[in-house]
Amino acid sequence: MPDARAAIAAARTLAHGALDLLLPRCCAVCERPIGAGRAALVCGQCWARAHELPYPRCDRCGHPQTRPACGWCDQLPPFVRAARSAYWIPGGTASAIVHALKYGGWSAVAEEMANRMARLAWPRDVVAERSMVMPVPLAPERERERGFNQSALLARALASRWRVPFAIDCIARARATETQTRLTPEQRRRNVSGAFCATAGALERLRGAHVVLVDDVITTGATLSACAATLFESGARIISLVTFGRAPAAGDRAS
Repeated sequence: MPDARAAIAAARTLAHGALDLLLPRCCAVCERPIGAGRAALVCGQCWARAHELPYPRCDRCGHPQTRPACGWCDQLPPFVRAARSAYWIPGGTASAIVHALKYGGWSAVAEEMANRMARLAWPRDVVAERSMVMPVPLAPERERERGFNQSALLARALASRWRVPFAIDCIARARATETQTRLTPEQRRRNVSGAFCATAGALERLRGAHVVLVDDVITTGATLSACAATLFESGARIISLVTFGRAPAAGDRAS
């Protein structure tokens, strides 16, 4: 039996090697070939060119501290315990990685993005208390169009790495909203105000929970704050936020 298992493993190795020769994997971002034997979808060079948020960072909001008082914390509601992001967007290749996930058909890139997000440091109480990981819901028509919710892919992968329950059915979009890309901060807040609602049966699950809310990118925080407010009003005790990318504020340094 051990010999049979070894033979099967050897055959798989040969098959994978043959596939790499016939159909070499290319990076989802730069399209250069990825070395044989590597399971990654984004090459090491592209990851190296993504700009991580520099240190030191605020213990609550995770934003780089470039001045004595943290101005970014002022954007977070009081029921948000902590916020974390891995990379600046725009900046380096992080935007291209998000684009590959959302629009390029590379949904499996979410696993690699979640690996980086999972390494972010949190206050001890967040690590001890987080009781569920939840994505920001996507409008149904947009999810049908795309075929998936990118935030749900990231949240599921993070929940697995943290060994925390994944929840996708506690909140939903109450109405469609226009894309936030070209809106001012005030327009963004108005656009998402009242855009989320708790689903039937969610109140019991949310009562007293410390929810970690996941999205791909945070710009002004309007969408995540509106979503967090719905969770808080529906019984969650406290909410933390995590995203792959974060838009820099005026005066932020890129590295």
